[in-house]
This record gives sequence, C-alpha cells and structure tokens, in this order.
Amino acid sequence: MSVLVYTESDSGKFKKNAFEVASYANAVAKLLGTTATAISINANENESLGQYGISKILNVSSDQLKTFNAKAYTKAITQAAKQEGAKVIIVSSSSDTKFLAPIVAAKLEAGYVSNVVTAPESANPFTVKRTVFSNKGYAHTQIHTDNKVIGLSNNSFGLVENKTSVSIEDFSPELNDSDFSTKSIEVDKVVGKTSIADADIVVSGGRGLKGPENWGMIEELADILGAATACSKPVSDMGWRPHSEHVGQTGKPVASNLYIAIGISGAIQHLAGVSASKTKVVINTDPEAPFFKAADYGIVGDAFEVVPKLIEKLKEFKAQNA
Repeated sequence: MSVLVYTESDSGKFKKNAFEVASYANAVAKLLGTTATAISINANENESLGQYGISKILNVSSDQLKTFNAKAYTKAITQAAKQEGAKVIIVSSSSDTKFLAPIVAAKLEAGYVSNVVTAPESANPFTVKRTVFSNKGYAHTQIHTDNKVIGLSNNSFGLVENKTSVSIEDFSPELNDSDFSTKSIEVDKVVGKTSIADADIVVSGGRGLKGPENWGMIEELADILGAATACSKPVSDMGWRPHSEHVGQTGKPVASNLYIAIGISGAIQHLAGVSASKTKVVINTDPEAPFFKAADYGIVGDAFEVVPKLIEKLKEFKAQNA
C-alpha cells in the first residue's frame, strides 16, 4: 500500500504545485508508515520528484493525454490507485484537479476533502485541516471512508525537500474511445509570462489605474519582482485586460506568497478569491477602501506617485545586490 499523488505538468515540465503535492504526499506517507508514489502524465523530468520524497513514479506517455481530459485522466489515476493499493490519493487545487478530484472520489467511493492546508493531524481517525467560508475560517474534518481523496490548497504546505531514491515504471492505463467523448477544440495559453497559478508574487490592478494605457507600470513592477500580473473583475469586463488575468471569487483564485493590489477597492468577491495569499499589500487613495481591512500592509496614496517610486527603489536594491 502506498500514497498516490497526481503530479501536474505542462509541455513536459512539472508545475510548481506538483512539487508541493509531492512534499505533502511524503508527509502523509510517513504518518501512515508507507511510501509515496506519483502518477506522472507526459512529463520529461520525473527524476526531480525524488527530491521531494517520491520513491516510485508511474510514468504515462500518451499522445491521447497531451490535452487534459477529466474522464480519461480519472481513469488513469483510478487504475493507478488500484494497481498500487493506494488508499489515499492526493491532488492539487488547480482548476483541472478541482474538476478531476470529485470524479476520482466517486469512482473509488472515496471521501473527498478540498482546500486542505496542513498534514493530517491524526491517522485514526484520519483528520485534516481545511479552509472554509472563503478562507475566513478552518474546519477539522474527519474522513471515515476506506479510500480518501485530498485536495491540497495551493501554496499552503510549501516545498519540503527530502531526497529519495526513485524508481520509474512505465504505466499504460486502459483507455477507450468513450473516455474521449468530450474533446478540447482549442487551448489558449499565456506565453512568455509567469502564470497566476504558479506565481509566488502577483501584482494586480483595478479601476484606480484609470485606463489600459497606464498598465505599463503594473507590468514593469511585476517584471522587476518576477511576478504575474492580474486585475479586478471590472477591469477585465471593460476590456482593459484579458479575462485570463481576472482574479477573485468569480475569476482565478490566488494563493501567492505576496499579493500587491493597486487601485483596487476590495469588493467582497475579490477579497474572497485572494484571501489565501500569505501577505497582502494595498495601494489606494481611499483610506476607507475595504481592502485595507484585509491587508497586511497598506499605503494610502496615489498609485501614479507611489508605484514609480517603488519601482525606482526596487531597481536600486537590485543593482546594489546584483
């Protein structure tokens, strides 16, 4: 028996969350006195998972699975779980895995807990801590089913290195045409930029920027910090920025180490979508803006004065520490 973890990749490279769920799987495996096995689909760097405690990798190479398909991926993961006798299956909290995990749980008759933030508190009963009420509180949840599916909240457990000798085994799931009854016609990807899902730092702008022509300073600040750029819903609705950058409860969730909100008042839907970020910095002219109540650090000031000065200071710091 082992703990099975699904490690996501894109164009052959593991996403950051793959190493986080691998770290988490190793912690769960230690608690249960077993080992951690990963299922990897079309990744080219499998050995790197051994840095995070994975002792065995089921390597799937399939042209059919180059594009995410929930039904087919579910079949691959459930077959891997049955082959390995895995009772605990761990996934991330990406948009794909949030779609995938409930189906895996149904197929395995497993209890599924999402938004988990820490290693299990107890193995018997199996108890995990998860966020609830849009990250405003925590619940300690017991899973009593024989099989268990855990969705790890992004950027909650972190990367924990634990170098392990890893074996790689080719794995070919049994798939048929009915598994591909739903097909992706086209996939749009942001090229050449840090993705919001993988970013440690996110720089986000709102209506306080006054127009798309002023977005240069947001991009410049993000470039200096190695950050992803994002925006509030009104900004994407007005067409200032693409909808792929819209973050919040109705957009993409953000769980970065640092979230910088510039000219964003902080509507409840936006706050709910970014509340999992560890440190939140707000720049706004309105001292009564709701975002200040949720912020770790706040600057009351004009973004057109504050941001250029911040960029200047960061450039000086980088030059002195190059």
